[in-house]
Amino acid sequence: MSAARDSILVVGSANLDFVVRAPHVPAPGETVLGGEFATYPGGKGANQAVAAARAGANTRMLVALGDDAYALPIEASLREAGVELTIVRDERATGTAFIVVADTGENAITVASGANAGLRREHLPDLERVSHLLLQLETPLDVVEACARAARAVGVRTILNAAPARPLTAELLHAVDVLIVNEGELAALANDGSLRQRLDALSVETVVVTLGARGCCARAGADYLVQPAFPIEVVDTTAAGDTFCGALAAALAEHGDLAAALRFASAAAAIACTRAGAQTSIPARDEIDALLHVQSIGADAAAELARDCGVALP
Repeated sequence: MSAARDSILVVGSANLDFVVRAPHVPAPGETVLGGEFATYPGGKGANQAVAAARAGANTRMLVALGDDAYALPIEASLREAGVELTIVRDERATGTAFIVVADTGENAITVASGANAGLRREHLPDLERVSHLLLQLETPLDVVEACARAARAVGVRTILNAAPARPLTAELLHAVDVLIVNEGELAALANDGSLRQRLDALSVETVVVTLGARGCCARAGADYLVQPAFPIEVVDTTAAGDTFCGALAAALAEHGDLAAALRFASAAAAIACTRAGAQTSIPARDEIDALLHVQSIGADAAAELARDCGVALP
């Protein structure tokens, strides 16, 4: 008898984030005097792995790191969150990201990929116990596609966070079960028409678009769902999207209900926005459950968001 598929595998990036707070994000050619500076473990793949693990999922990660001091806090953060690691050691430096966080909580990010570029298709571990594969686009695109195709071949559901925005092949989209994008990334993949028309234009079974402070909208087959955002005081939006992706994957792996998963992921992302840093801001399962217990979103808010998105709810 084959082993039960009871884990999420994240294949993706890990970076050490160098973060400075400033009154606003600099315009081209502008120098801004910043304030507090700190380093945090980050990277889309690592953030999403931490989010999935803290949300209660049995989580593994395939990651490429350099043999350097930058890798140490990243490994420590992942292990502390309960993520089981398969590490590829690369001769390049561990990936880094340089982040300016404005007083409004918005940010601007530049990534130096480093060791993340060293991931290869042959590094993909056995998928026997994997139920969901979670991918992003901070690692080589041919590797992302190869991993998605390998997962599809053995019945593993693939979730792709198409970030940062890059052109995607039809072959990759065909191998994806759930696509997660923000509005800019959605426009890069389907640049004509309304939000609903863009959702409809993508040949993926389920597409989720995050809408920042408004919430999120999803198309599952021919049906549409919306989830308004939970009201919070924003401190730092770094890793909010990654928290959403990891928590959504955890919820889908647990019970498969998309509406409940959108609500769970939105609560997790809201909490992350109230804290500084990337992985340091990601909430634990009991914190997410507590927010869901004390805060609910009314039907009127959902109906208003659906109208804004141009979709009809079931």
